[in-house]
Amino acid sequence: MAGGGQLARMTQQAAIALGVSLRVLAGSADDSAARVTPGTSVGDDRSEADLTAFAADCDVLTFDHEHVPGPHIEAVEASGVPCRPSADALRHAQDKLVMRERLSGFGAPCPAFAPVPDRAALERFAGEHGLPLVLKATRGGYDGKGVWVVKDLDDPQVAELLGQDVPLMAEEMVSFRREIAALVARSPYGQGAAYPVVETVQEDGICVEVIAPAPGLSSDRAEQAQRLALDIADKLGVTGLLAVELFETEDGLLVNELAMRPHNSGHWTIEGARTSQFEQHLRAVLDLPLGSTEPAARWTVMANVLGGDDLDLYSRYFHVMAHDPGVKIHFYGKHVRPGRKIGHVTVLGDDLADLRERARHAADYLRWGPAMADRATAKENAG
Repeated sequence: MAGGGQLARMTQQAAIALGVSLRVLAGSADDSAARVTPGTSVGDDRSEADLTAFAADCDVLTFDHEHVPGPHIEAVEASGVPCRPSADALRHAQDKLVMRERLSGFGAPCPAFAPVPDRAALERFAGEHGLPLVLKATRGGYDGKGVWVVKDLDDPQVAELLGQDVPLMAEEMVSFRREIAALVARSPYGQGAAYPVVETVQEDGICVEVIAPAPGLSSDRAEQAQRLALDIADKLGVTGLLAVELFETEDGLLVNELAMRPHNSGHWTIEGARTSQFEQHLRAVLDLPLGSTEPAARWTVMANVLGGDDLDLYSRYFHVMAHDPGVKIHFYGKHVRPGRKIGHVTVLGDDLADLRERARHAADYLRWGPAMADRATAKENAG
């Protein structure tokens, strides 16, 4: 697996049970996955030399992020090592404009979009679709980075963005009820599997909570989302996991983003599904029969743990574990920085409102400690 982040770290946990020898190409020995994976090589996964040297000793190469350059992946493929997903498939998760053009070409529902190489193109798009609109860097953005809401074309930031050497595209501002995600897997053999569709809750462009299955989602709409994700995986030739982030609108579903790897919206599956997304990804890229996606409980709630001001979050284990023994805590072995994803918590059961409160309490306490109550009260008063 190219990349040494938390996705590779959690994939290592699944690999142990499968008896699979996972090797990781990490940027440093201090990376999240490097700390727990014996088969770690230190190198730059954006260097063709490092990537091809690493892949030479692998049966299959896969990825824990989308930032490995396509030509480097093609070089690995040319050497005879299968890459799953392939360079051709992965470019649709690397380049938002390529993704939009391809998906729209075969009829997948997408927001209106257009490349905006200059102000004239942006003005044309705004004239047709109105303001506000969304301006995106076509490559490299995640967790709200590389995305800007434009309310006024004369905003100095617009001129600044257009003046940079960064390819941009415009999208219509979508009015949506909520964001949901469909996670599927596809093997080289062509077998597919779909997990229950989930609701994702975002704050400041970062996913803070996932509810599985998405509450109040009709069976027809859930099946539509799953079929759409499986169809995209098939048409793009995806092998491994595919996460399709969707807007649920008054008129139906619209595709927002794609990820071809284990995804934050699927972390709930570690405890909440018969087969975790990490085991499923390994099964898929190794062309093994796919595992059951059946949920282990009526509801599962996952809350991301973000870094706070107090770096000593481990001292707060005691409160969370004693307060709620049913909470499952996952830390990623990352250095704490304010706002950084450093772990997640998961709870399962039958009472959704209770599960959400428990997950939020655990995540907030791990982030803020005893000051959590004061912060929560201040936020409530501000609201």
